[in-house]
Amino acid sequence: MHKNNQKLRIGIVGAGNIVRTRHLPGLKKHPDVEIVAVSNSAYESSEKFCRENVPGATPIKNWPELVALPDIDIIWIGTPPYMHSAVTISALEAGKHVFCQARMSMDLAEAEEMLAASKRYPELVTMLCPPPFGLRGDLMVKKILAENYIGRPHHVRLQSFTSNYLDPGAPTHWRQKIEISGLNTLTLGIYVEVLQRWLGDITGVFGRGKIIYPVREGYEVVIPDLLTVLCSFESGAEGVLEFSGVNALGQGDRLEIYGSAGTLTYDFTSDVVQAGKLGDRALHVVDLPPELEGEWRVEEDFLAAVKSKGRVRPHPTFEDGVRYMRVVQAVADSRARNEWVAIKS
Repeated sequence: MHKNNQKLRIGIVGAGNIVRTRHLPGLKKHPDVEIVAVSNSAYESSEKFCRENVPGATPIKNWPELVALPDIDIIWIGTPPYMHSAVTISALEAGKHVFCQARMSMDLAEAEEMLAASKRYPELVTMLCPPPFGLRGDLMVKKILAENYIGRPHHVRLQSFTSNYLDPGAPTHWRQKIEISGLNTLTLGIYVEVLQRWLGDITGVFGRGKIIYPVREGYEVVIPDLLTVLCSFESGAEGVLEFSGVNALGQGDRLEIYGSAGTLTYDFTSDVVQAGKLGDRALHVVDLPPELEGEWRVEEDFLAAVKSKGRVRPHPTFEDGVRYMRVVQAVADSRARNEWVAIKS
Protein backbone atom coordinates (compact mmCIF):
# COMPACT_ATOMS: atom_id res chain seq x y z
CA MET A 1 0.00 0.00 0.00
CA HIS A 2 1.31 3.44 -0.88
CA LYS A 3 0.75 6.21 1.56
CA ASN A 4 -1.10 9.31 0.52
CA ASN A 5 -3.98 7.94 -1.62
CA GLN A 6 -1.97 5.31 -3.45
CA LYS A 7 0.38 7.83 -5.07
CA LEU A 8 3.78 6.59 -6.20
CA ARG A 9 6.31 8.88 -4.56
CA ILE A 10 9.52 9.60 -6.45
CA GLY A 11 12.86 10.97 -5.32
CA ILE A 12 15.17 12.25 -8.07
CA VAL A 13 18.94 11.99 -7.69
CA GLY A 14 20.62 14.06 -10.41
CA ALA A 15 18.12 16.42 -12.04
CA GLY A 16 19.96 17.69 -15.09
CA ASN A 17 18.94 18.39 -18.65
CA ILE A 18 17.94 14.80 -19.52
CA VAL A 19 15.62 14.47 -16.53
CA ARG A 20 14.11 17.91 -17.13
CA THR A 21 13.51 17.55 -20.86
CA ARG A 22 12.99 13.82 -21.36
CA HIS A 23 11.65 12.24 -18.16
CA LEU A 24 9.81 14.99 -16.32
CA PRO A 25 7.11 15.48 -19.01
CA GLY A 26 6.43 11.71 -18.98
CA LEU A 27 6.23 11.58 -15.18
CA LYS A 28 4.00 14.65 -14.88
CA LYS A 29 1.39 13.05 -17.17
CA HIS A 30 0.55 10.58 -14.39
CA PRO A 31 -1.82 11.91 -11.71
CA ASP A 32 -0.90 9.02 -9.42
CA VAL A 33 2.77 10.01 -9.34
CA GLU A 34 4.30 12.62 -7.06
CA ILE A 35 7.87 13.91 -7.13
CA VAL A 36 8.59 14.56 -3.46
CA ALA A 37 12.35 15.20 -3.22
CA VAL A 38 15.27 16.21 -5.45
CA SER A 39 19.01 16.00 -4.83
CA ASN A 40 21.33 17.56 -7.38
CA SER A 41 25.09 18.09 -7.41
CA ALA A 42 24.64 21.31 -5.40
CA TYR A 43 21.86 22.31 -2.98
CA GLU A 44 21.27 25.54 -4.94
CA SER A 45 20.64 23.64 -8.18
CA SER A 46 18.28 21.23 -6.36
CA GLU A 47 16.38 24.26 -5.05
CA LYS A 48 16.26 25.86 -8.48
CA PHE A 49 15.02 22.62 -10.10
CA CYS A 50 12.22 22.28 -7.54
CA ARG A 51 11.23 25.93 -7.80
CA GLU A 52 11.04 25.85 -11.62
CA ASN A 53 9.66 22.34 -12.22
CA VAL A 54 8.13 20.71 -9.13
CA PRO A 55 7.28 23.41 -6.58
CA GLY A 56 5.91 20.82 -4.13
CA ALA A 57 9.17 18.85 -3.90
CA THR A 58 11.83 19.23 -1.21
CA PRO A 59 15.42 19.97 -2.26
CA ILE A 60 17.91 17.78 -0.37
CA LYS A 61 21.62 18.47 -0.07
CA ASN A 62 23.08 14.93 0.02
CA TRP A 63 21.67 12.03 -1.98
CA PRO A 64 22.05 9.42 0.83
CA GLU A 65 19.55 11.45 2.88
CA LEU A 66 17.09 11.37 0.00
CA VAL A 67 17.50 7.61 -0.52
CA ALA A 68 16.86 7.04 3.20
CA LEU A 69 13.51 8.90 3.24
CA PRO A 70 10.96 6.29 4.42
CA ASP A 71 8.00 7.50 2.35
CA ILE A 72 9.66 7.32 -1.08
CA ASP A 73 8.76 4.41 -3.38
CA ILE A 74 11.04 5.09 -6.37
CA ILE A 75 14.53 6.51 -6.82
CA TRP A 76 14.95 8.11 -10.26
CA ILE A 77 18.67 8.38 -11.07
CA GLY A 78 19.64 11.06 -13.60
CA THR A 79 23.31 11.47 -12.71
CA PRO A 80 26.29 10.66 -14.96
CA PRO A 81 27.60 7.06 -14.76
CA TYR A 82 30.07 7.58 -11.86
CA MET A 83 27.21 7.62 -9.31
CA HIS A 84 24.91 4.96 -10.83
CA SER A 85 26.24 1.95 -8.94
CA ALA A 86 26.40 3.56 -5.47
CA VAL A 87 22.97 5.19 -5.71
CA THR A 88 21.31 2.10 -7.22
CA ILE A 89 22.64 -0.31 -4.59
CA SER A 90 21.82 2.09 -1.70
CA ALA A 91 18.31 2.59 -3.07
CA LEU A 92 17.66 -1.16 -3.41
CA GLU A 93 18.97 -1.75 0.11
CA ALA A 94 16.56 0.96 1.31
CA GLY A 95 13.67 -0.91 -0.35
CA LYS A 96 13.10 1.44 -3.29
CA HIS A 97 12.39 0.67 -6.93
CA VAL A 98 15.12 2.07 -9.21
CA PHE A 99 15.07 3.76 -12.61
CA CYS A 100 18.62 4.50 -13.76
CA GLN A 101 19.82 6.72 -16.59
CA ALA A 102 22.02 5.01 -19.19
CA ARG A 103 24.96 4.16 -19.60
CA MET A 104 24.56 1.62 -16.83
CA SER A 105 27.89 2.12 -15.02
CA MET A 106 31.57 3.06 -15.18
CA ASP A 107 32.74 -0.45 -16.06
CA LEU A 108 31.67 -4.11 -16.10
CA ALA A 109 32.48 -4.77 -12.43
CA GLU A 110 30.07 -2.03 -11.30
CA ALA A 111 27.37 -3.29 -13.69
CA GLU A 112 27.68 -6.80 -12.26
CA GLU A 113 27.41 -5.43 -8.70
CA MET A 114 24.22 -3.59 -9.66
CA LEU A 115 22.75 -6.74 -11.21
CA ALA A 116 23.68 -8.81 -8.14
CA ALA A 117 21.98 -6.25 -5.86
CA SER A 118 18.82 -6.30 -7.99
CA LYS A 119 18.72 -10.11 -7.69
CA ARG A 120 18.89 -9.84 -3.90
CA TYR A 121 15.68 -7.77 -4.01
CA PRO A 122 13.57 -9.46 -6.72
CA GLU A 123 10.40 -7.75 -5.46
CA LEU A 124 11.85 -4.34 -6.45
CA VAL A 125 11.56 -3.14 -10.06
CA THR A 126 14.74 -1.99 -11.79
CA MET A 127 15.07 -0.48 -15.26
CA LEU A 128 17.72 1.31 -17.31
CA CYS A 129 16.91 4.14 -19.69
CA PRO A 130 16.73 2.75 -23.24
CA PRO A 131 18.43 4.50 -26.17
CA PRO A 132 16.21 6.78 -28.23
CA PHE A 133 18.07 5.64 -31.37
CA GLY A 134 16.24 3.07 -33.48
CA LEU A 135 13.14 3.27 -31.31
CA ARG A 136 10.72 4.14 -34.10
CA GLY A 137 11.68 1.28 -36.44
CA ASP A 138 12.67 -1.28 -33.81
CA LEU A 139 9.79 -3.73 -34.43
CA MET A 140 10.08 -3.38 -38.21
CA VAL A 141 13.79 -4.25 -38.18
CA LYS A 142 13.08 -7.26 -35.94
CA LYS A 143 10.29 -8.36 -38.29
CA ILE A 144 12.45 -8.09 -41.45
CA LEU A 145 15.27 -10.06 -39.80
CA ALA A 146 12.90 -12.66 -38.30
CA GLU A 147 11.25 -13.24 -41.67
CA ASN A 148 14.70 -13.91 -43.13
CA TYR A 149 14.11 -11.28 -45.82
CA ILE A 150 17.82 -10.52 -46.21
CA GLY A 151 18.87 -14.11 -45.45
CA ARG A 152 21.57 -14.80 -42.90
CA PRO A 153 23.39 -11.57 -41.88
CA HIS A 154 27.13 -11.82 -42.44
CA HIS A 155 28.40 -8.23 -42.47
CA VAL A 156 27.37 -5.34 -40.22
CA ARG A 157 28.56 -1.73 -40.61
CA LEU A 158 27.74 1.08 -38.21
CA GLN A 159 28.81 4.71 -38.41
CA SER A 160 28.15 7.33 -35.74
CA PHE A 161 29.92 10.60 -36.49
CA THR A 162 29.59 14.05 -34.90
CA SER A 163 31.83 17.12 -34.75
CA ASN A 164 31.11 17.75 -31.03
CA TYR A 165 34.77 17.54 -30.01
CA LEU A 166 36.35 19.12 -33.08
CA ASP A 167 37.02 22.50 -31.45
CA PRO A 168 40.42 22.22 -29.70
CA GLY A 169 39.62 25.30 -27.59
CA ALA A 170 36.40 23.89 -26.15
CA PRO A 171 36.46 22.76 -22.52
CA THR A 172 36.35 19.03 -21.77
CA HIS A 173 32.77 17.70 -21.90
CA TRP A 174 31.85 15.44 -18.94
CA ARG A 175 31.49 12.53 -21.36
CA GLN A 176 35.21 12.93 -22.13
CA LYS A 177 36.15 12.62 -18.45
CA ILE A 178 36.90 9.05 -17.40
CA GLU A 179 36.29 9.84 -13.70
CA ILE A 180 32.69 10.83 -14.57
CA SER A 181 31.89 8.66 -17.60
CA GLY A 182 34.06 5.62 -16.90
CA LEU A 183 34.94 3.42 -19.86
CA ASN A 184 31.93 4.65 -21.87
CA THR A 185 33.21 6.06 -25.14
CA LEU A 186 31.28 8.25 -27.60
CA THR A 187 28.08 6.39 -28.66
CA LEU A 188 29.60 2.89 -28.34
CA GLY A 189 27.38 1.63 -25.51
CA ILE A 190 24.16 3.03 -26.97
CA TYR A 191 24.65 1.39 -30.36
CA VAL A 192 25.92 -1.89 -28.90
CA GLU A 193 22.64 -2.05 -26.97
CA VAL A 194 20.67 -1.52 -30.21
CA LEU A 195 22.80 -3.96 -32.26
CA GLN A 196 22.55 -6.74 -29.67
CA ARG A 197 18.77 -6.32 -29.57
CA TRP A 198 18.60 -6.81 -33.35
CA LEU A 199 21.50 -9.13 -34.11
CA GLY A 200 22.28 -11.04 -30.89
CA ASP A 201 25.30 -10.79 -28.65
CA ILE A 202 28.73 -9.56 -29.70
CA THR A 203 31.21 -12.33 -28.87
CA GLY A 204 34.56 -10.65 -29.47
CA VAL A 205 36.12 -7.25 -30.27
CA PHE A 206 39.26 -5.53 -31.43
CA GLY A 207 39.25 -1.83 -30.63
CA ARG A 208 41.42 1.07 -31.79
CA GLY A 209 41.06 4.59 -30.42
CA LYS A 210 42.66 7.94 -31.14
CA ILE A 211 42.76 11.11 -29.08
CA ILE A 212 43.09 14.09 -31.43
CA TYR A 213 43.23 16.69 -28.65
CA PRO A 214 44.87 15.07 -25.59
CA VAL A 215 44.83 18.24 -23.47
CA ARG A 216 41.88 20.58 -23.03
CA GLU A 217 42.27 23.58 -20.75
CA GLY A 218 44.93 21.70 -18.81
CA TYR A 219 42.81 18.53 -18.45
CA GLU A 220 44.38 15.36 -19.85
CA VAL A 221 41.84 13.45 -21.95
CA VAL A 222 42.11 9.64 -22.01
CA ILE A 223 38.75 8.79 -23.61
CA PRO A 224 39.24 8.55 -27.40
CA ASP A 225 37.91 11.21 -29.78
CA LEU A 226 37.42 8.47 -32.35
CA LEU A 227 37.02 4.73 -32.02
CA THR A 228 36.97 1.84 -34.48
CA VAL A 229 35.77 -1.60 -33.38
CA LEU A 230 35.96 -4.86 -35.31
CA CYS A 231 33.57 -7.37 -33.79
CA SER A 232 31.98 -10.78 -34.23
CA PHE A 233 28.37 -11.69 -33.41
CA GLU A 234 27.12 -15.00 -32.00
CA SER A 235 25.30 -15.51 -35.32
CA GLY A 236 28.65 -15.57 -37.10
CA ALA A 237 28.31 -12.09 -38.63
CA GLU A 238 31.31 -9.77 -38.64
CA GLY A 239 31.00 -6.09 -37.78
CA VAL A 240 32.86 -2.82 -38.31
CA LEU A 241 31.68 -0.12 -35.91
CA GLU A 242 33.01 3.43 -36.28
CA PHE A 243 32.46 6.21 -33.77
CA SER A 244 33.77 9.77 -33.83
CA GLY A 245 33.31 13.11 -32.14
CA VAL A 246 35.77 14.85 -34.48
CA ASN A 247 34.20 14.40 -37.94
CA ALA A 248 33.06 17.62 -39.60
CA LEU A 249 29.87 17.37 -41.65
CA GLY A 250 29.32 13.68 -40.83
CA GLN A 251 26.35 12.26 -42.73
CA GLY A 252 24.35 11.18 -39.67
CA ASP A 253 24.30 7.82 -37.92
CA ARG A 254 23.57 4.75 -40.01
CA LEU A 255 23.63 0.99 -39.90
CA GLU A 256 24.05 -1.41 -42.83
CA ILE A 257 23.31 -5.13 -42.49
CA TYR A 258 24.36 -7.33 -45.41
CA GLY A 259 22.88 -10.82 -45.58
CA SER A 260 23.05 -13.86 -47.84
CA ALA A 261 19.92 -12.74 -49.73
CA GLY A 262 19.85 -8.95 -49.42
CA THR A 263 20.57 -5.79 -47.48
CA LEU A 264 18.88 -3.76 -44.73
CA THR A 265 19.87 -0.21 -43.75
CA TYR A 266 18.71 2.01 -40.89
CA ASP A 267 19.21 5.77 -40.84
CA PHE A 268 19.12 6.76 -37.16
CA THR A 269 18.80 10.46 -37.96
CA SER A 270 15.58 10.11 -39.98
CA ASP A 271 14.40 6.67 -38.72
CA VAL A 272 14.12 5.51 -42.34
CA VAL A 273 14.48 1.76 -42.96
CA GLN A 274 15.53 0.59 -46.42
CA ALA A 275 15.80 -2.96 -47.70
CA GLY A 276 16.42 -4.86 -50.90
CA LYS A 277 17.05 -8.34 -52.23
CA LEU A 278 19.86 -9.52 -54.45
CA GLY A 279 18.81 -8.71 -58.04
CA ASP A 280 16.83 -5.57 -57.09
CA ARG A 281 18.03 -2.44 -58.85
CA ALA A 282 18.30 -0.52 -55.55
CA LEU A 283 17.21 -0.47 -51.93
CA HIS A 284 13.62 0.61 -51.34
CA VAL A 285 12.19 2.51 -48.38
CA VAL A 286 10.22 0.19 -46.10
CA ASP A 287 6.83 1.60 -45.11
CA LEU A 288 6.35 1.69 -41.37
CA PRO A 289 2.73 0.78 -40.56
CA PRO A 290 1.41 2.63 -37.47
CA GLU A 291 0.98 -0.60 -35.49
CA LEU A 292 4.72 -1.33 -35.83
CA GLU A 293 5.86 2.21 -35.08
CA GLY A 294 7.73 2.51 -31.79
CA GLU A 295 7.54 5.56 -29.52
CA TRP A 296 9.00 6.85 -26.25
CA ARG A 297 7.06 5.10 -23.46
CA VAL A 298 9.84 4.83 -20.92
CA GLU A 299 8.21 6.46 -17.90
CA GLU A 300 4.91 4.69 -18.60
CA ASP A 301 6.59 1.27 -18.91
CA PHE A 302 8.50 1.69 -15.66
CA LEU A 303 5.53 2.95 -13.65
CA ALA A 304 3.31 0.14 -15.01
CA ALA A 305 5.92 -2.39 -13.88
CA VAL A 306 6.03 -0.89 -10.37
CA LYS A 307 2.22 -1.00 -10.17
CA SER A 308 2.21 -4.62 -11.36
CA LYS A 309 4.08 -5.54 -8.13
CA GLY A 310 6.90 -7.04 -10.14
CA ARG A 311 4.80 -9.17 -12.49
CA VAL A 312 5.99 -7.08 -15.44
CA ARG A 313 9.72 -6.60 -16.12
CA PRO A 314 10.46 -3.45 -18.10
CA HIS A 315 13.30 -3.38 -20.64
CA PRO A 316 16.17 -2.64 -20.71
CA THR A 317 16.74 -4.81 -17.64
CA PHE A 318 19.96 -4.81 -15.63
CA GLU A 319 20.82 -8.03 -17.52
CA ASP A 320 20.54 -6.07 -20.79
CA GLY A 321 22.85 -3.45 -19.28
CA VAL A 322 25.45 -6.01 -18.25
CA ARG A 323 25.34 -7.37 -21.82
CA TYR A 324 26.35 -4.01 -23.32
CA MET A 325 28.79 -3.17 -20.51
CA ARG A 326 30.61 -6.46 -21.29
CA VAL A 327 31.29 -5.07 -24.76
CA VAL A 328 32.28 -1.59 -23.49
CA GLN A 329 34.71 -3.26 -21.06
CA ALA A 330 36.09 -5.59 -23.75
CA VAL A 331 36.70 -2.66 -26.13
CA ALA A 332 38.63 -0.81 -23.39
CA ASP A 333 40.62 -3.98 -22.59
CA SER A 334 41.34 -4.55 -26.29
CA ARG A 335 42.60 -0.99 -26.74
CA ALA A 336 44.79 -1.27 -23.65
CA ARG A 337 46.31 -4.62 -24.72
CA ASN A 338 46.17 -4.05 -28.48
CA GLU A 339 44.64 -7.48 -29.03
CA TRP A 340 41.40 -9.32 -29.84
CA VAL A 341 39.27 -9.85 -26.71
CA ALA A 342 36.71 -12.67 -26.58
CA ILE A 343 33.53 -11.90 -24.62
CA LYS A 344 32.16 -14.67 -22.46
CA SER A 345 28.53 -14.37 -21.52
